[in-house]
Formats: sequence, C-alpha cells, structure tokens
Amino acid sequence: MVGYIAGSEQEQMTSSPSAPELLAPAGDWDCVRAAVENGADAIYFGLNCGFNARERAKNFDLSDLAVLSDFVHRRGVKAYTTLNTLAFPSELRDIEGLIRKIASAGVDAVLVQDIGVARLVRAICPELGIHASTQMTLTSAECIQVAQELEIERVVLARELSIDEIRKIRNQTSMALEVFVHGALCVAYSGQCLTSESLGGRSANRGQCAQACRLAYDLVCDGKDVDLERVRYLLSPQDLAAYELTPELIDAGISSFKIEGRLKSAEYVANITQHYRQAIDKAVAGLPIHFSRRDVQEMELSFSRGFSTGWLHGCDHKMLVPGFSSAKRGVLLGTVCGKSGDRVSVELECEISRGDGIVFEGDRENDDEQGGRVYQVFVDGRKMDCAVESGIAELTFDWEAMDLRRIFVGQRIWKTDDPKLTKRLRASYSQADAVRRVGLDLKLTARAGQPLRVQGRTTNGLKCQVASDEPLEVATRHPATREVFEKQFSRLGSTVYELRSLDAKIVGAPMVPLSVLGKLRHALIEQLDSARVTPARRITPELVLPQLEMAPTKDTKPDAEPRLRVLCRTLAQLRSTLAQGVREVYVDFQDIREYGEAVAVAHASGARIYIATPRIQKPDELGIFRVLMRHGADGVLVRNLAGLEFYRQHGMPFIVDFSLNVANQLTAQFFMERGARRVTASYDLNRDQLLDLVAAVPPQWLEVVIHQHMPMFHMEHCVFCAVMSPGTNKTNCGRPCDIHEVKLRDRIGKEHLLTADVGCRNTLFNATPQSAAEAIPALLANGIRDFRIELLSDNEEQIDRVVSLYRDLLANRITTGDVWRTLQASNRVGVTRGTLEERRNPLAIL
Repeated sequence: MVGYIAGSEQEQMTSSPSAPELLAPAGDWDCVRAAVENGADAIYFGLNCGFNARERAKNFDLSDLAVLSDFVHRRGVKAYTTLNTLAFPSELRDIEGLIRKIASAGVDAVLVQDIGVARLVRAICPELGIHASTQMTLTSAECIQVAQELEIERVVLARELSIDEIRKIRNQTSMALEVFVHGALCVAYSGQCLTSESLGGRSANRGQCAQACRLAYDLVCDGKDVDLERVRYLLSPQDLAAYELTPELIDAGISSFKIEGRLKSAEYVANITQHYRQAIDKAVAGLPIHFSRRDVQEMELSFSRGFSTGWLHGCDHKMLVPGFSSAKRGVLLGTVCGKSGDRVSVELECEISRGDGIVFEGDRENDDEQGGRVYQVFVDGRKMDCAVESGIAELTFDWEAMDLRRIFVGQRIWKTDDPKLTKRLRASYSQADAVRRVGLDLKLTARAGQPLRVQGRTTNGLKCQVASDEPLEVATRHPATREVFEKQFSRLGSTVYELRSLDAKIVGAPMVPLSVLGKLRHALIEQLDSARVTPARRITPELVLPQLEMAPTKDTKPDAEPRLRVLCRTLAQLRSTLAQGVREVYVDFQDIREYGEAVAVAHASGARIYIATPRIQKPDELGIFRVLMRHGADGVLVRNLAGLEFYRQHGMPFIVDFSLNVANQLTAQFFMERGARRVTASYDLNRDQLLDLVAAVPPQWLEVVIHQHMPMFHMEHCVFCAVMSPGTNKTNCGRPCDIHEVKLRDRIGKEHLLTADVGCRNTLFNATPQSAAEAIPALLANGIRDFRIELLSDNEEQIDRVVSLYRDLLANRITTGDVWRTLQASNRVGVTRGTLEERRNPLAIL
C-alpha cells in the first residue's frame, strides 16, 4: 500500500459512522511503525512490567509510554495498553501506580480482564477508556450488561461467536463491539483456559500460555486407541482470516476490526494491516472485495497455519481443526514428483525462487518436518535466476542440514518464506519519509500593505498560526497566486503532515518572496511539532485502592464446623454422595433433563441442592437459565455474567464459581454486592495468593475447591463431532458424546477425560486429581469454613474414600499428608506455581 493519508478524503470515508476502526498489534517499535504506516487506526500493546496476556512479546517500558503515545497521536492513530490478566491481592497497589502512569502518558484506553482492575481504572481516571478484553469471556448482550455497570465502553467479543450471533448482540446493546478478524485462534474460550498451568506451571490468565493446544494427542474411545491416521493435532485450529467477510461484519455493527499478533514480526503487521485497510476501504465504498491468489499467498507467507473463517459462519468442527499440523507452514509450494542426484523435482502450486524458505511435510510414521532455503532452481536443466511460477522445477538444498533419504514422491512441500516479500514489507515502514501523513488545512490572507497571515489545523486537532515579520509590498512584475502558495506550502518534506486544502485570500496584488514562504512554512511545522497532541486528563489525586476495599471482618463464629460440599456429575454420584451424609450438593449434568430427578433425590434425603449453569451463554440460550430455575433447586452455581444477572433479577440464591475468575478483593466485592452468597476462589491462585485473598475479604465470602480434576480446555470446538461423526456441528453430529467415553492421551502418556455440556461445548479434564489438603489448616485458621470436592468419573468406592478423607481432615482426625498420599494426588491448589506445588518443569508438556 502506498501513502495512506490520515485526514485525507480516504480517511474521512473510512472514519464515517459505518466504518470500523482497524486495530493492529504492536509487540515492539518496528511493529508500531509497520501498523501506522500501513493504515491502522489504532494499535494495542503491552508493557514489560507484566499484567498483559502476551508476556513473551518484547513489549514496552513504562518510560516509552509518553513517547509512544505522542508518536501515534501525531499521526492520527490511537494507542491502547493491555492490562488483560488477572491481578492478585498483593499486586493491586502496584497496579494502581501503573494505571496512573498510563493515564498520565495519554494512552487512549486500557484493555482489562479482571473486574477489580476495571474498577481501579475507573476510580483513578474517569476519562481513560476501558475496553473489556476477550479474556473477560463476554458472549451475549446479557454478559455485556454487567460490563456496562463497570463503565466499560468497548467489548472485545469472544472469537467463538458467529456473525449472526454478533448481529443479535448488536441489536440488544449500545456497547461498542470489537472482533478479531485475523490471526491465531485459541481452541479454548479466552479467560477459561487452565491447561498451561495445570500441565506445566504457566498461566494463560497471566500471559504465559504454553500453547498446549498445538501439541499432538491420541484419541482413546471406550478404552481403545482410535487410528486417525495423520489427524493428530486434535486441538489446533487453523488461523482466522475474515477479509472476505468485511462487509458482513460492518453490516453487523462492528466498531473495531482487531488483528491478532503481538508475538509476530513487523513484516506480518505491515502485511496484514495493509490488506485489511484495503478491505475496509472497499467495503465502505460499496466496492467488491477481491484479493488475488497472490494477495492471499502473501498473507499466508507472513504467518499461517491455514486460513479459515473461524466461527464467524457458525461451527464447522472439521473445517476449523483439520488436525494434520499445528505449525506455521505458509503456502503450499507443490508436491515432490521425483529425485535425481541432489535435485528434487517439484510440481509447483506457487512460484519459487533462489533463497526462498521451504519445509518438507513429515510422513505418517515420522511427524518431524525438515526444511531450509532453496539453493538453486532448474527448469529443463537450465538454472533459473528469476522466479518460476508453474510447471516442474528441480530444487537443490543444503543436504548437510537435511536428509535426502527422507524425501519421497508424493510428499508435499510448503513455502515458508519469501525474502523479496519481506524486503518489500520492511520498506513500507522503514523509509525516512513518513508514508502515513496527517492532513493539514490552511487559511491564508495575503493583503498588500499587511503581513502575510497563515492559520492551520490538522485532522488530528492541532492548530498553528504564523505571520510574516514585514508587511507585503505591491508586486511590480509577479504578484502572488494561489498556485504559488499551494506549491510552497505542499513542500512538507519528511514531516508527518500533508497539505489537504488551502484557502487563499489575495488582495491588492502583493509580492511574496519565496524566502518568506519558506520561513513561514518552517514556523508552521515547528508550532505543530511542539503542540500538545494528547490532552491533559483529570486523575484522582488520592489513592483509590483503600477507598474501594472493604475492611475484612472475621467470622463471628470462628469455632463453627467446616462445611463440606460435593459437586456431582451423574445421578449415581449424587446418590453415593448423599449416602455419605453430605447435606449440601452441586450438580453439573450433561443431560439437563435429569435435574428434576436430582432435585427430588436430594430433597428426599434432606439435602440442599444447587444446579451449575453452563460456563458459556450465547444469544438465544437464555432459556437454559429458565429451565434450570423450574426444577425447584435451592440455588444455582453461576459460571458466567449472564447467569449472575438473570438469577439476581429473579431472586434465586447463587454462588459465583471459579470461571468468573475471582482473584482479588475488588472482584470478590463486586460479586458480593450483586447478591452472591459466596464466591469461589480462582484456580489461578497458589497457596500464598489464596491466603492473601482470605486476608483481604471477610472469610465467609469465600468457598475453596480442595479436590478436583482441573478443567483445562473449555471449548466451543467439539472433538467428538470433528473425528467421531460424519457431521460438522451439533445439528448433524449424531451426538457420539452421549454413548462413548473419550480421552485424549498427551505426549507423556496421561489420558485426559473429554466431556460435552448441554451446549455441546467440550471440556478436557486433567487426568490427575489435585488436592489442596496442605492448605486446609491455614485456611481453617484464617476463618474459611466452606470447602468443596468436585467429582469427575468417580465411582461409589472412590466417592466414599474421597469424602471420608476430607471430612476427617477437616475434623483434624488425620494429617494433610495422609490425604494426598492416599489419593495419589498432586499437592497443589489452583494451577499457578506456589509453595504447595511440587517442583515442575514448566516446559514438561512441550
């Protein structure tokens, strides 16, 4: 793309009410320049002091903030900072200081996941925008209604929503909506993935995702291995590429198109930004969006695991996860059709040149790929110095780095890098003169006998005003003309300004020396460059954290007996649990038709029963909440914001579950003030962080899960449908989940149970049960009295053992070590590294 002008007629068109913002990622300074120069309207970036969901990105130092804000604002671009991780109690004071610095630096908005952090932002600076990160798992207008109470002004919708679902949300809320349009797709709902921590000690909710979804898994069905041939990457989606859907997304009312990629290169940012700039501009102009095959190949070369429309056209589980690979592959170059000496003959699907990077696909027995750079290209025996686009080409490589014996006829080859493309993309943002410019409108008065006066205003709001030192003389030969003024004031060189319009009032045939015009032009630029581009903000002077916090009050009955509750997943488990004398239970069944019987069984035993809601609620799924309420349960275990709001309005008792990510006192307080009986502590808290939370809130607010199989992935993607059914989604899959027990075996041999909920969403549970036994004495000493066991596939004997062990532990009849040794469970609470956990290698799963 050449010369995107901020403030030009082009930009006026794309900033009309129907045009979305184009939002690009910026992992470093080169990415910032690449985004700006290739047409982004805004960038988003993280800080290297933490609290952003891409900890592995280079990110920016706090000292960069003011310069970065000024750089993009002078070019008519907005800046958004990511604070989109959970925050622990001991971190809130530091986060308050961080928010103050962000607000002072002039950043336009912050992206947040944590409700407590959102409350801090709003209390510190009412003028700083708050955007709800996709990590907040907002999937419906009902969820968004709760976000509006936090004065959030924009929501990044979950990637799992279709355009039809987005349109329904748009019709039910005034909230600005942002969607991802390009980049990597997480297989799990963002904000709901506990896999990296559970398996390797790294939390996705803390920006440390280990990408366990990109690993190979074996399918085990009813205890037997299933041969899926080359389909092994069962949880690795293709990348999202929604450029063709631009008109539909605009019509659905999207405010911002977001490109994923803060871990990717500046060339990727330049490439993808310029293509979506073109797509948006064409859509707004009513023109068809047609990208040539070469355009698409160029995008794929920057990064691609294969392009798809994700969930935007609804669920197609086979399309979303083909399962053949999880690596970046680029473009299919062709297929091996022969070998001769050190040359490999390839039937080409796209062009190839010397120096291009390639990779040979692995075979079924050996998944390892090998690749390198092309040394020479031959056609009909002739060495080619130019690109070859089609036909059969012979390629040579560095065979010391690759094994020629592993190359076979029929093997596919992928083109992974094109140095010529990389050079061209780099040039789009690295040249001295700005490509992205800000429009400058000038008003000029040239009257003989008076100084020449020039007033200017840029499209991003900067103003300037200059005048000549001396009055203008009457011309004797060459009076000033509008064309002369336009020519001279257009000479803005390497500045970020571009003359957009000039209104010249010329009276009395004045003469204006070129030296005077040059001096005034330089004075204009100096004024504009020194003008404050970021307005000052009102920031609350006193610390707000002490004002927001509620002083914790200890239980008025510290000697009260601990209460042990059990979550059951089948009717058989419920009956076994009730037979153990448990008098308060939760139920989480795949078949909601069984809840009526569950309530009757519990009440017949004199027990109170709470029904768990699904973790996700999409448009048109509010009816599930009504069905759950009709069964006559004593309350609900709420797992999403929509459920919280629904049951609060209907006066139904509810407990906030782990999926609402209560990690600090401000988040806990938010839910308690909305009527929660208790809140479940986040699974991201280790022992010390959990005790910090206990110390920061009244202990009667908290319920702690002390035994469970960690729910790792929670997915819209259905593995049952993708590999065990001829169908593509829940309307035609035949529901194999109802009749088969399926497990996924990882690289170290553990078999993790896969389940489907009432909405056909899959959850993969950790094979190893986890015990918080060693934290229980400290929790009891600090006033915690509400504890929970969560069953998975436990039978009657196992339930008897688990319930008896924890009951004895809470009564101080056995030691903490007895519990977890007996159960052969890992000694950890939650999924982040802490003093309770065994020493683990964070990269063990890799």
